[in-house]
Amino acid sequence: MGTNSEKVRWGILGVAAIAVRRVIPAMQRGQRCEIAAIASRDRTKAEEAARNLGIPKAYGSYDELLADPDIDAVYNPLPNHLHVPWSIRAAEAGKHVLCEKPIGLTADEARRLLETRDRTGVKIAEAFMVRCHPRWLRVRELIAAGRIGQLRAIHIALGYFNRDPQNVRNIANYGGGALLDLGCYAVTLSRFLFREEPLRVSGLVERDPQLGTDRLTSAIVEFPSGRSLFTCSTQLSYFQSMELHGATGTMQLDKLINPPTDAPSRIVIYDGPERFNTDPVVEAIPVCNQFTIQSDLFSKAVLEDGEVPVPLEDSVRNMAAIDAIFRSAASGNWETP
Repeated sequence: MGTNSEKVRWGILGVAAIAVRRVIPAMQRGQRCEIAAIASRDRTKAEEAARNLGIPKAYGSYDELLADPDIDAVYNPLPNHLHVPWSIRAAEAGKHVLCEKPIGLTADEARRLLETRDRTGVKIAEAFMVRCHPRWLRVRELIAAGRIGQLRAIHIALGYFNRDPQNVRNIANYGGGALLDLGCYAVTLSRFLFREEPLRVSGLVERDPQLGTDRLTSAIVEFPSGRSLFTCSTQLSYFQSMELHGATGTMQLDKLINPPTDAPSRIVIYDGPERFNTDPVVEAIPVCNQFTIQSDLFSKAVLEDGEVPVPLEDSVRNMAAIDAIFRSAASGNWETP
C-alpha cells in the first residue's frame, strides 16, 4: 500500500449531507488523514464538493475513485442499502473502508462484508463515531468502577421529524426508518455499556402508511445483568436522551449522537435515594470532535496494522439484535438474536 508513514489518503464515496457538512471537515482536521478525492455519480456535484472543501480530485463515478492507485482508504456514507455492495467493491479494489452506520440492512449482509474483509485483508469498520467519543469511554469507565452500583436499566429516547418522501431515511427499499437510522445507536451503546450481548428482545413497530418505513419503534433488550428500553422515531420532535440506572445511582446524558463540538459535553450523576433533593455531580468532557477522533483511530489502525475502533464482528452482533427486534415486532413474541 502506498501510504506515507504519517497520513492515510482518503477517498469519499458520494456527496451525502453528513459527509460534506460534518465528517469531511472533521477528517481534514485529523493528524493522520488526507482527503485526496471525492466521487459522485454526478461529476458536477463531485467537483462542487471538491471545490468547497479543498479536495484535490473529483470523480464522476465511484468506480473511477476505486481505480485510483493513490487512494488508500474510502469513507462510505451512501444510503443504507449501498453500504455493503460498495464496501465490498472498495475492499476488492484493495481499499480500506470506513462505512457509515448501520453497516448493512441485516446481519447476513454484515457477515458478507466480514467474509470480504478476511478474503481481501483490508481494514473495514462501521462508523459508530459515538464509540470513539471520550464521553462514552468515560461513562463505561465509571460504570466499571461501580460509580452508580451495578448497572441494571438503560432508558433511551431518540427522534426527529422528517416526512420528506424523497429523503433516503424515508425510503423503505433503501433501508430507511427509525430503527436502522436511530435505534442502531441505542443497541450499540447498550451493548457497549453493559459489556454483554442481548439474551432476547421484544419489539414494537409502527409503520408510516404511505412510506412503509418504521416511524415509531420501541424495544426491550434483555441482557444477562439488566435491560435496555428504547424508543426511536422519525416523526416526533427532535430529542436525544439517556438515563443509566444503577443500584446506587443514576447517570443522565443528552445529545447522545450529536454532542456539541464547540462546548464540553456532560455526564450528570445523581447519587442515592435523594436524587431530586440534591444537586447532581456533573462531569464535563473537554471539547472534541468525534468524527475527527474516529477517522484518526481508523487511519492509525491502517498505518500501524492495528485494530479498528468498531470491528465487523461487533457490527454483525449489533445487526443480529436489530434483526431480532424486527422479527419480534412481526411475530409478537420475544426473539433471540
